[in-house]
Amino acid sequence: MTAPDPSRAAGLPRRLFCFNAGFLREPRLRRILTLAGHELRLGLPGASDGIVVWGRSPTAHRGEGLAARWNLPLVRVEDAFLRSIRPGRSGDAPLGLFIGRGVHFDPSAPSDLERLLAGDPLDDRHLLDRAQDGIARLRHLHLSKYNDCDPAVPAPPPGYVLLVDQTRGDAAVRCSGASEARFRGMLALAQDEHPGAPIVVKLHPESRLGLRPGHFGPADRSSRVSLCDGPVSPWHLLEGARAVYTVSSQLGFEAILAGHRPVVLGQPFYAGWGLTDDRAPPPRRGRRLTRAQLFAAAMILAPVWYDPCRDRLCRFEEAVDQLEAEVRAYREDRHGHVALGMRLWKRRRLSEVFGGERPLRFVRTAAGADASGRPVLVWGSPPVDLAAPMVRRVEDGFLRSRGLGSQLVPPLSLVADDLGIHYDPSRESRLERLILSGPPPGGLARADRLRRSLIEAGLGKYNLGGRLGALPEGHRILVPGQVEDDASIRLGTGEVRTNLALLRAVREANPEAVVVYKPHPDVEAGLRPGRIDARGLADAVAARADPVGLIDACHEVWTMTSLLGFEALIRGRPVTCLGTPFYAGWGLTCDLGPVPDRRLRSPEGGPLPRPSLEALIHAALIAYPRYFDPVARRACPPEVVVERLAQGALLPADRLSRLLAKLQGATVGLRPLWYRGSR
Repeated sequence: MTAPDPSRAAGLPRRLFCFNAGFLREPRLRRILTLAGHELRLGLPGASDGIVVWGRSPTAHRGEGLAARWNLPLVRVEDAFLRSIRPGRSGDAPLGLFIGRGVHFDPSAPSDLERLLAGDPLDDRHLLDRAQDGIARLRHLHLSKYNDCDPAVPAPPPGYVLLVDQTRGDAAVRCSGASEARFRGMLALAQDEHPGAPIVVKLHPESRLGLRPGHFGPADRSSRVSLCDGPVSPWHLLEGARAVYTVSSQLGFEAILAGHRPVVLGQPFYAGWGLTDDRAPPPRRGRRLTRAQLFAAAMILAPVWYDPCRDRLCRFEEAVDQLEAEVRAYREDRHGHVALGMRLWKRRRLSEVFGGERPLRFVRTAAGADASGRPVLVWGSPPVDLAAPMVRRVEDGFLRSRGLGSQLVPPLSLVADDLGIHYDPSRESRLERLILSGPPPGGLARADRLRRSLIEAGLGKYNLGGRLGALPEGHRILVPGQVEDDASIRLGTGEVRTNLALLRAVREANPEAVVVYKPHPDVEAGLRPGRIDARGLADAVAARADPVGLIDACHEVWTMTSLLGFEALIRGRPVTCLGTPFYAGWGLTCDLGPVPDRRLRSPEGGPLPRPSLEALIHAALIAYPRYFDPVARRACPPEVVVERLAQGALLPADRLSRLLAKLQGATVGLRPLWYRGSR
């Protein structure tokens, strides 16, 4: 859904003339302005035009002077409060902008954000619910304006006073009337008001990266004062703080969201609304707001958010979806990976998905992987014995492509499991842990929306389509055939482990039912073993039929470990499992196969809470896989991949991939023995 045109709604001019080369150098900035209803121009403006400047930047005076001389509207642009992974000076493009009159950090004149906070009722229940969910989600995901932190890095022991540094000469500091002396005074004030408490000074991300100096440095360390100059999550820092002091940093806003009442020595946008301890109260403000109202205005109503995959304006929640995908890729890949024994045709997509921060290094031997010291990616579950710090088992995700992997169609989703792999029930997988931990804030509603979109678009794993012929009348049971040497059969089945044995078990248990057998696409294509003669056991063989259409046409599904069982659950069909797929054992299926005790009981022996279908969907389709958009060529949320698959405008396997596959097949003897036969 396309977002409304916020700029025209605010009465801003369509044509904006710029006198700063920065607007011309930044394609993302120009694109957001265009989508917001503006036309960026050079030259001399007319009477109905406006002039655009970047906030209170050092070059803004050019546009300010011309706007005053020609009596034209002045439009200021600034980054929104969820920007990117790294600061703009590192080259990252913004995810959202403030476009309007005034600038939020300058209290000398009301900004559009201040007008919202002062005059909008901010009492719509749906809006405030969105705000509460947004606050919880940012905290859970450890998202902030800049996101090059690592939530695994611990904060100092709790009980400290958190002091927030800012960069020297920053416009937000200047507009608050602050100076070096104000920051020195803030340190002294925090020590006086909290005698004996340790002081932790959090450096600004740009200072930590060496881009701009701050007001504090190594010389300020003492027995009471320490510097936080590592990639600690700001949310972890806020959780452990007994008090927060700031001049005008955005971290003061996040401190409010975390439950603090920060001491504020400047005049940022969040001061003056009854949520801060203001030592320099800003003019004009006196309204009392809740945290949800402050968040709703600052994060949902005021900014213009951009979706870089769909190339359109979007809602706040969609911007968070995109940032979540990009930040996850950064955090998991920033140290780099070594890929062991990967087939040649897979390497391009693996590099695109896992090599965005550091180039993926491909090795053929375990010794080469051990020597790297980096996390090691291996395909599936080969019997590797590595001394490397982490092994991640890679497999296709559950929304894969339009076409088969055996036909070299590249995947749109991959999983990299650091515990096990989802189809091996003999050991815990990361997917199991995600199912047991439950969905994050807003996760159930998001999973339900995703489920509905999958049903509406008729999507599954491979999305091959196919005709659905007439089926016999009666109670139809769909039986999906599988590749009989597949790892999920080898590792996840009991007595029933062949397609023929599965059909016999279904017929024996359901003598009056109409049994519909669906051969696996790889088997139908002659690429993998598992072909059987189903006559006498199946009432119909749905050769090359659309699996989603078959689910809709049948009343239930019986399977060993096929993903088609999960797709049937998504569509509300009863599922009986004779093996142990990832979706079995949670109370959502009839389980006739072996179920690991850890899916039934806690380590203490008590029963585990049963996840809902939406919780299972969130774990399997949102939290577990990584998605790659082949159009924008970047990490993306699953909702984007659903749209790409529904549109069908995806590229098939290219000639180079086929050539590489043949080349590697011809040199199979050069690969490690454990890798032979891997797809």
